[in-house]
Amino acid sequence: MPADAIAVLRTSLATLRSDATTDRTFVQMARSQEDLFKTLPPQFEDVWLGLVDRLESSALFNEESCSFSQTDLLDKLALVLDKAEAKLTSSN
Repeated sequence: MPADAIAVLRTSLATLRSDATTDRTFVQMARSQEDLFKTLPPQFEDVWLGLVDRLESSALFNEESCSFSQTDLLDKLALVLDKAEAKLTSSN
């Protein structure tokens, strides 16, 4: 179910915020959401995967850099999940 996928992504995102060593696990899981992507408009997948790509690139840096702010990326991923959940709720 798409709502379950969003809940799992939220939990994984929270784990990533507190333990940066889970970044690879999160990236793999975040990319494998085909059922959720099919349920939402195509823009969701485009934006989501773009942010995941940037998150994966930011993992190369140990700290916040001028090019990548992992905190900002995590905030944006959370916002996309909020919008996806709102979209799913409004279509029911």
